[in-house]
Amino acid sequence: METGGVGLALQTRAAGFGTGRRRGGLQSPIGSLRVADPAVAPVAVKARGSKPVAPLRVKKSSAGHENLHQSVDEALLLKRKSEEVLFYLNGRCIYLVGMMGSGKSTVGKIMSEVLGYSFFDSDKLVEQAVGMPSVAQIFKVHSEAFFRDNESSVLRDLSSMRKLVVATGGGAVIRPVNWKYMKKGLSVWLDVPLDALARRIAKVGTASRPLLDQPSGDPYTMAFSKLSMLAEQRGDAYANADVRVSLEEIASKQGHDDVCKLTPTDIAIESLHKIENFVIEHTADKAASDSEVQRIQTL
Repeated sequence: METGGVGLALQTRAAGFGTGRRRGGLQSPIGSLRVADPAVAPVAVKARGSKPVAPLRVKKSSAGHENLHQSVDEALLLKRKSEEVLFYLNGRCIYLVGMMGSGKSTVGKIMSEVLGYSFFDSDKLVEQAVGMPSVAQIFKVHSEAFFRDNESSVLRDLSSMRKLVVATGGGAVIRPVNWKYMKKGLSVWLDVPLDALARRIAKVGTASRPLLDQPSGDPYTMAFSKLSMLAEQRGDAYANADVRVSLEEIASKQGHDDVCKLTPTDIAIESLHKIENFVIEHTADKAASDSEVQRIQTL
């Protein structure tokens, strides 16, 4: 098994992690995904042989205004929370764990953008290292064990770096050695109800998810059944995470009866809030412990 390509690709860019400008400056390392800059609206459109035509303006409904205000409020809250958390993070990496389809990549990109971190999807890095276009193909041509070995190598290399948000594969938690690597940073479990996961996955299909792909049967029923089995196998492992972000709890606080009504920004804000609480609490505990040790030594 060859995994050296992963380490080489990551090590050559380690010095630039967290230092490159997110927009208009240095490019992010290979493997990181950046949110595209907003398109600049055209000042005018000039029809052939005529005067410039003013750009079309769409009249927004009251509902549209409400959505706009909500988006602005979310963005401001997200930015404020990220600034508060940055001080406590001190460059530590964030690892997102959770079942497949839980939104780790989507939420991770949002968090990395506001924190000024680089984003990596561990599955994508394994695909690059192995030279195959998908996890499903790696499972098919090689095996799950082969994929897991490469996944561990990727996490090992990432754990030596700083200022990263890493979306891990759904099964990364089953190997104790992966926790050894992730504990060098902070781990966040995105806990999504199985029903919501099954609905999401059934909607987009299971072809890209080798552990769920079934030749026949109702997509939702098959997905829910397999997810239930995986959740039972991995539940205790996910609970090893430093922080648990329950989408049911977020939905309840916001008055929603369905977690699917939450936006990725909602989840990112709650994740940052939980990270902040965890770090503050453990910083205080460590300070108290150090103080007690010092007191004993002076006796």
